[in-house]
Amino acid sequence: MSVRRVIRLPREQLTPYLLEVPPDAGAVSWSAVFGNDRPVEIEVGFGKGLFLVRSSQTRPEVNFLGVEIARKLQFFVANRVAKRNLHNVRLVCTDARHFLSKQAPAGSVQTVHVYFPDPWWKQRHRKRRVFQPDFAAACEQVLQSGGRLRVATDVEAYFEIIQATTAKHTTLILEPPPAEKPAENDLDYLSNFERKARKVGKPVWRAVYRKP
Repeated sequence: MSVRRVIRLPREQLTPYLLEVPPDAGAVSWSAVFGNDRPVEIEVGFGKGLFLVRSSQTRPEVNFLGVEIARKLQFFVANRVAKRNLHNVRLVCTDARHFLSKQAPAGSVQTVHVYFPDPWWKQRHRKRRVFQPDFAAACEQVLQSGGRLRVATDVEAYFEIIQATTAKHTTLILEPPPAEKPAENDLDYLSNFERKARKVGKPVWRAVYRKP
C-alpha cells in the first residue's frame, strides 16, 4: 500500500496565513487582517482544517479565521490552505476564550462555528472544556446582530451542557436544528470527527443560535 507523502511548504509561504496576536494586544482590525471588508466567520478549534478548507473554497466572498490552541495544528492547516492559495483564511494560535472576549471586535462576526469540541472526559480535566459561561458570553459579544453560533458534537452529555450554558449565560435564540444532509464525498463534512462519527452510524447533535 502506498502512502502519500505530505509536502511541507517553507515557512515564508505559510506566513501570510498566520495571524500573530500578542496576548496583551487590543482588538484586531478585520480589514487589516484580511485586506478587505468582507463578512468574517470564526471557527474555534479547527483541528486538521476540514471545515476551513471546504468553506473557504466554496464561499470565497467570506473571510474565515481559525482559532486553535495547538501550534502544530496551526502550521498543519496553514500548509493545507497555502497549497490551495486560499487567501480568505487566517489562523491564530491562542486561547479562544481570551481571543473572543479581548481581541475580536464586538459585534463584528457573522458566524462562530464550534464543531466537535474536546469533551475532556476526566473530571479533573473538565475545566479545560471550551464551553464555559465566559466562552458562551464571548461568542454572543463578538456576533453582529442576527449573527449565529453553530455547534455540533457527537457527545450527547456535552451537548446538553452546551445548551444549558448558552441558555443561562446568553440571550442567544435557539433556532430549529439544521437537517443532516447526506455526504457526497469525504470533504463534505464539518470536521474529521464528524466524518468518523457518521461513517460508523454515530449520532451527531447540532444547534444553531441567533443573536437578536
